Amino acid sequence: MQVYQDTDVGVTIYKEPDMHKKGQVSQPDSPWDRVGYHLKRAQQALHRSMEAALSDLRLSTAQYAVLTALADGGAMSGAELARRCFVTPQTMNGIIVGLVDTGWIERRPHPAGGRVIETHITARGRSVVQRAHRAVESVECRMLEGIPAEEQARFKATLQRCTEKLG
Repeated sequence: MQVYQDTDVGVTIYKEPDMHKKGQVSQPDSPWDRVGYHLKRAQQALHRSMEAALSDLRLSTAQYAVLTALADGGAMSGAELARRCFVTPQTMNGIIVGLVDTGWIERRPHPAGGRVIETHITARGRSVVQRAHRAVESVECRMLEGIPAEEQARFKATLQRCTEKLG
């Protein structure tokens, strides 16, 4: 692995030697044709579509992520939720306050005592997240329409490998 320091933009670039020669990485002619750019465009389109689908439930994608994490993983601290939902603890605190106000979650002291406050999903929250799952599923179906199941599985596996490589 070769390491290059681009002093103009202050970025360290890691490059496997001869990857381009071996045909393992194709270098696009334009930065607008890079894989990362298309991945970001797809993520933005998915986010916009999910926000629109969830708006009927008066739910944001961030709130949906919290309700999903609690429904699937049980009670969690705010810090755990922040990690699971890819937001800062400060952002998570604001999301939690809003969800408590709706009655979709509640906060209680951890059974072992101490300063940890656990966040729990309520019955109303479970009902909302079930409807939200259906709304998000319809968005994903629209996104993947016409793509064969085996290609979808390869795409998901490729995304998982990319995530693993970047940590």
